[in-house]
Amino acid sequence: MPDYTKIDTPQVLSYIFYPREESGPCPRYAFDGFVHVADGVVVHCRFYKDDDTWPWLLFFHGNGEVVSDYDEIALFYLKYKMNLVVADYRGYGESTGTPTVTDISKDAHKVYDSVKAELKGKGLRDDLWIMGRSLGSISAFEIAYRQGPNINGLIIESGFTSISSLVLRHGIATPDMDLNSVTSECLDMVKAIMVPALILHGEYDTLVPSDEAETILENIGSRNKELLIIPGGTHNDIMFVGLKQYMEAIRKFVDSTGRAG
Repeated sequence: MPDYTKIDTPQVLSYIFYPREESGPCPRYAFDGFVHVADGVVVHCRFYKDDDTWPWLLFFHGNGEVVSDYDEIALFYLKYKMNLVVADYRGYGESTGTPTVTDISKDAHKVYDSVKAELKGKGLRDDLWIMGRSLGSISAFEIAYRQGPNINGLIIESGFTSISSLVLRHGIATPDMDLNSVTSECLDMVKAIMVPALILHGEYDTLVPSDEAETILENIGSRNKELLIIPGGTHNDIMFVGLKQYMEAIRKFVDSTGRAG
C-alpha cells in the first residue's frame, strides 16, 4: 500500500474530506450493514437489491457524498439489473471516527471482506465488481491491487492514479512537501493491477481533468481496459449528462467480465 502519511496533514485533509453526518431511512429495496474497521469505529454500507441473481457492484463514493445520497441513484443500477453496495468512510453518514487517506485505503479491504461475507451469508451472488468515484478511486484501486483474481472487474469514474498529484495540481500541497514518493507508489500500484477495467470521465471535468483518466488508461496493467469520455460531462453531473451511455457502458462491462455459472 502507498505510504499516505505525507498526505495526512490537517492542511490537505481539510481539502480532501467533507464528511457529513446526514443519513436517511433505509429504503424498502435496501438493507444496511456496518463494518468494524477499528476499535470503536464502524463504517456504514447500504445494500440496494432487487433480484438475488443479479451481479453486485461495491461502490466507493466521492468526498462530499454519503450513502443515503445513493438511495435514488441506486434505482438506475437496479433498472439495469445490477445490485449495488455503497460504502461510506469514517465520519460520513452513520459511520464513526475521523477520515484519513491512510485509513480509507486500509478500511477498503475490511469493507470488501465484510461485503463478501454478507452476500454469501444471505445466499446471494458474492462475485463482485469494484467501482470508485473520484475520492473512491483510492479505495477501488486498493481492492483491485490486493484482490486481483478475486474480483470480476474495476470501474473508475472521475478518478485519478494518485491523490498527491491532484492536491499538487490544485495548489493544496506545496512542492516542499515532497509528495513524489506517494505519486510513484500509487502509479506502481496501478501498473500492477491486471483485472479488466472500465474508466469513465467527464469531458469538461475541471476538478479532476480528463488527463487523469488518460494516465490511468496508459498505466493500468489490465489487458482488457476501456476509457469512455462522456461528452459535456463535468465532475458532478457525468452520470446524468450521459445517463444512457454511462449505464449501458457499465452493464456491457459487467456482462463481458461475468463468470460463467
